[in-house]
Amino acid sequence: EVQLVESGGGLVQAGGSLRLSCAASGFTSDDYSIAWFRQAPGKDREGFSCISLSDSTTYYAPDVKGRFTVSSGNPKNMVYLQMNSLKPEDTAHYFCAGSRRTPCSTNLRPLVYEYDYWGQGTQVTLSS
Repeated sequence: EVQLVESGGGLVQAGGSLRLSCAASGFTSDDYSIAWFRQAPGKDREGFSCISLSDSTTYYAPDVKGRFTVSSGNPKNMVYLQMNSLKPEDTAHYFCAGSRRTPCSTNLRPLVYEYDYWGQGTQVTLSS
């Protein structure tokens, strides 16, 4: 059974940094991708970054590119999201999601329906 657990959210001032972690278990090989989604109150859940564990292909949406970095760790089932230069509009509930059938593409935003496994999420709140 695949399980994903996020951690690392919290309250941070605008301009600050946070690192989110996603612990993935139950995948039997590196042939899967992890995506990061976020959902602000009253808005749809939206994907903004992903990584393929097999070849480390990554994607960033325009609104986070240059500020956020996704990486896999050691052990490889850990995926991290380093978030720098945080803005008030980054306030949201952040989710990691996993898929065996959808690789991460460098130029395609991850979509909710492409990912089969989801964590409970972690809250990130920016104070101005």
